[in-house]
Amino acid sequence: MTIRVGDKVPSGTLMKMTAEGPAPVSTDELFGGKKVVLFAVPGAFTPTCSAQHVPGFLGHADEIKAKGVDTIACLSVNDVFVMGAWGKDQGVGNKIEMLADGSGHWTRALGLELDLVDRGLGVRSQRFSMVVDDGTVTTLNVEEGAGLDVSSAENTLSGL
Repeated sequence: MTIRVGDKVPSGTLMKMTAEGPAPVSTDELFGGKKVVLFAVPGAFTPTCSAQHVPGFLGHADEIKAKGVDTIACLSVNDVFVMGAWGKDQGVGNKIEMLADGSGHWTRALGLELDLVDRGLGVRSQRFSMVVDDGTVTTLNVEEGAGLDVSSAENTLSGL
């Protein structure tokens, strides 16, 4: 079952790269008592994700945070080393947390996995954005097909 507006996000552990190496991120700590914009992509270093999705959120990060958002995070079913390298490549600095769901467990718990096995990419995340306020989903924008419309930074910002 896919998560919906009004639902609590499931508890889980994601990973992020730090100066000291890979570190776990509890979703309870990530979302608890905070307003978070989370956007998810099918894969790091893929064309739309690298050319549009991350740059859009990076370019609008200050505007998004000015709307009371504590954290902007990017999620992908990739390993933490790939997400760390992609964050450096994209120049996200401390504006966007690059979160890895290496085995896709949390993405499956959301019900937002995307089966790309036939394309040789395994099971990934659908492209989406959500606003989570103290652990509760207040906005959920899931893309239909391969486009980048409803989960864009611009659309997410307009809904804040």
